[in-house]
Amino acid sequence: MQDFAGRVAAITGAGSGIGRALAYELSRYGARLALSDINEAAVAETAAHALKLGASETTATRLDVADRHAVQAWADETAAHFGTVNLVFNNAGVALTASVEEMEWEDFEWLMGINFWGVAYGTKAFLPHLRRAREAHLVNISSVFGLMGIPTQSAYCAAKYAVRGFTESLRQEMALSKSGVRVTTVHPGGIKTNIARSARVAKGLPQGEIADHFDKKLATTSPERAARIILRGVRHNRSRVFVGPDATAIDLGQRVLGAGLEPLVRLFAGRSLPVAPAAPAAPAAAKQPPAAPSAT
Repeated sequence: MQDFAGRVAAITGAGSGIGRALAYELSRYGARLALSDINEAAVAETAAHALKLGASETTATRLDVADRHAVQAWADETAAHFGTVNLVFNNAGVALTASVEEMEWEDFEWLMGINFWGVAYGTKAFLPHLRRAREAHLVNISSVFGLMGIPTQSAYCAAKYAVRGFTESLRQEMALSKSGVRVTTVHPGGIKTNIARSARVAKGLPQGEIADHFDKKLATTSPERAARIILRGVRHNRSRVFVGPDATAIDLGQRVLGAGLEPLVRLFAGRSLPVAPAAPAAPAAAKQPPAAPSAT
């Protein structure tokens, strides 16, 4: 897909960050945009500004991507309203900083519902509409944390690894079926978005300090640059897109070092990632006197 003019693009998480930047970048080409976000006011703001930038038409929908039926309804309404769907960006995501031991089930399920199931729901809901389009491309956002495991990020890594495997499998299926739907997995590195400030953290961890560290030390790429890189990947039909120098370096490190990269990850994590104190060990069970022999 070389030309985005007049193409219909559906974007989740369009109220901020990469989703908003994608909407604005596509607007400059005259695309038609179906935008969604859990924050109704934020996505409405994106839609209004997109029109000023040149979008042919926009819709703004409050959407919880963890709600399968709501995602299906939005996909069907989008196709009915615009008559077709050419581009889908399953972008909405959240973060959670907690060790496996400290992580609450509720927080784990919250993250998986958005970061993995939201992508799966969006893919399944839009795929029939994409198949009917003359040109179509599906983009699912994974992460560099879909390339390697990181301490305190087990839930996030689990979701992003799942997105990667899910999307790569789908890409093979589309190729085998000779479908016109192209599929891309995106692995962003540190992007200057609000994800760290809206993240959930384990009890005892300083959320403000974690967010400050992310913003100052790890977020090396702007959402606008990320959007341009992603759309360039769509134009060139890239199977995988790495966003940011950190993403490229991590991919290279995995290819060259494999498991040998893990000591470097631990060294980095030990210096920069806070870990909640370990829970106290359970007291040893009191020693019981030997049981009396049973009568025979």
